[in-house]
Amino acid sequence: MGIQRIGILTGGGDVPGLNSVIKGVTYRATELGIDVLGFRRGWEGLTHLNLDDEESKKRYLMPLDRENTATIDRFGGTHLHSSRTNPARMRKLPPFLSTDSFTPETVTKKGETFTAYDISKHVLANLEKLGVDCLVAIGGDDTLSYAQKLHKQGFRVVAVPKTMDNDVRDTEYCIGFSTAISRAHDAIQRQRTTVGSHERLGVFRIFGRDAGYTALYTAYVTSIRCGIPEHAFDLDKMLELLARDKRNNPSNYCLTVLSEGAAWDGYVVQEYGEPDDYGHRRKMNVGELFAEQAKKRAGIEAIVSDLTYDLRGGSPDFVDKMVATTFGNMAFDAIQAGKSGLMAAINQGCYAMVPIPDPKLGPRKVDVETMYNTDRYRPVYSNKLGIPIFLTKA
Repeated sequence: MGIQRIGILTGGGDVPGLNSVIKGVTYRATELGIDVLGFRRGWEGLTHLNLDDEESKKRYLMPLDRENTATIDRFGGTHLHSSRTNPARMRKLPPFLSTDSFTPETVTKKGETFTAYDISKHVLANLEKLGVDCLVAIGGDDTLSYAQKLHKQGFRVVAVPKTMDNDVRDTEYCIGFSTAISRAHDAIQRQRTTVGSHERLGVFRIFGRDAGYTALYTAYVTSIRCGIPEHAFDLDKMLELLARDKRNNPSNYCLTVLSEGAAWDGYVVQEYGEPDDYGHRRKMNVGELFAEQAKKRAGIEAIVSDLTYDLRGGSPDFVDKMVATTFGNMAFDAIQAGKSGLMAAINQGCYAMVPIPDPKLGPRKVDVETMYNTDRYRPVYSNKLGIPIFLTKA
């Protein structure tokens, strides 16, 4: 098939299951005598790699084999480490690269204007010099958006979707989602005793910048109300429903979970800090802001818990380990078949290979009409017959 060396990297936030993909690709490739070269710290491993500098090569290159990947799937995180680097929009170039070698671009994102550089020619030069024939990119929307760019420039790329937000387009499931929900469920169930002992409202903030899947499915398995980015809820109505939940509970407490991007009528999601290479800034803790309103408007004392980074840690659960292992093998199958520009996915409940999503379309969203009860601010539990487990609608 003409493949001598495969590159592999993980970008964006880490999730449990990434190491199973890395191991799966490595085992399949080395069985056929194909080299596997890991790039450390995501796309930074190709933008900041200086092949004339031995220290740079030590930092960013990690040859992979059966020996050094044998046990990595037992652990969470990513063996290759990660970053949020975007080679197509670098605000600051590595010290060894001159701005004279790249054309500057004036970029306006969310009201901010800045100068950026597309250093794809440097990335492609590194791949060529290293003899990499095909690259496996594991990541969410941002990481995969650059993977698609490389594919369009003629370099062979196969992608694997991962994000605990579960919002990559054209797949019903992304690595990390199941473990995140399991961890959120366990954390909320544990905190019931504390919230109940103090007879308060428990507010849980969870990841979900643009899509509410994580909050919605957490609410589904914990039987509580939730707020998601796709639907701005009526604040007074939500507080009224929670107050009723509290009164009807023998322990006089209630719970709700909010996506980090959730909002109510009249509230604009607040951000802070410098944006990353993809234009994302940190979001203010919507849980704390909601708790303030609960006290001010309804006189309800609240306990706020941030269920974000803790959901990333530790080893993957059964679903994530199984899907990640399968996705890794699917990626290698695609490489072996000479394919490029494809992403491992689940469609209609079945494994599939689909084109890497167009980044211009943005993240996949919750179908509010079929998944979210806008009167009760709860997941829809009815009419599931015949629908695959993670599908939004028939």
